[in-house]
Amino acid sequence: MSRLNDTNLVVRALIILGVVAFGFYLTAERGLLSLALDSDRSYISYVILGLYILASAHWLWLSHALTEERKRFATLETELNADETDLRHLQQGLIGQFLRNWHAKGATGNTRALLTAFEDELLNRHALGHFASDVLLKLGLLGTIVGFILMLIPVGEIEEFDPSVLQQLLSAMSGGMAVALYTTLAGLVTSTLLKLQYHILDASAADLATRLAVLGDVHLTRDAT
Repeated sequence: MSRLNDTNLVVRALIILGVVAFGFYLTAERGLLSLALDSDRSYISYVILGLYILASAHWLWLSHALTEERKRFATLETELNADETDLRHLQQGLIGQFLRNWHAKGATGNTRALLTAFEDELLNRHALGHFASDVLLKLGLLGTIVGFILMLIPVGEIEEFDPSVLQQLLSAMSGGMAVALYTTLAGLVTSTLLKLQYHILDASAADLATRLAVLGDVHLTRDAT
C-alpha cells in the first residue's frame, strides 16, 4: 500500500484535473461559460481562466516531480531496511541532495537541520501556486470594483429623466453588474480549486518529509553510531 501511495500522486492529479475539466465542459455545454465570458467587458474573466490553466499545468508538473521524490524515498527505505550502506547511486533530486549533505557532514547522526532544509525546499516549490491562488481571488475582487464602476458611470451621464434614456441606463447598469458578478464568481471558483489542488500537494510533501525524518532517526542515526 505504501508503494502505491508513492506512485499514484500523478494519477490523482490527472483525475482531479479530469473532474475539473468535465465541470467546465458541462458549464460550457449549458452555455453558462460563454455567457459569463461574453458578459465580461473588462476581460478579467479571460485573465482569471488563463492564469488558472497555467497554474494547474504548473501544479501537474510539481505533482510529477514530487512523485519522483517519493519513488526515490521508497528506494532509499527499501535499501536501508535491507541494511544496504552504499547509497551513492541515489544522487538525484532532493533525496539525493539530502544524502550528499548527510555524507558531507560526516554522518554524525544529527540530521535535524538537514531534514528541516529538505522540508523547506520541498514546500517552497509550492509558493508560486499559493501566490497564484491569492492573485486569482484578488482579480475577482478587482472585477467586482470594475463592474461597479462600469455600472455607475452611466448614472453620472444622466441629463434628463426620459423613459428611453432610463431604459438605456438600466441596460448599461446591468452590463456593469454582470461584470462584477461573473468576475467575482470566476475568481472565487478558480481560487478555491487551486487552493484545494495545492493542499493535496502540501499534504503529500509533508508526509514525505515526516517519513524521511522517521527513517533518518531510525536508520541514519543508527548507522552513524
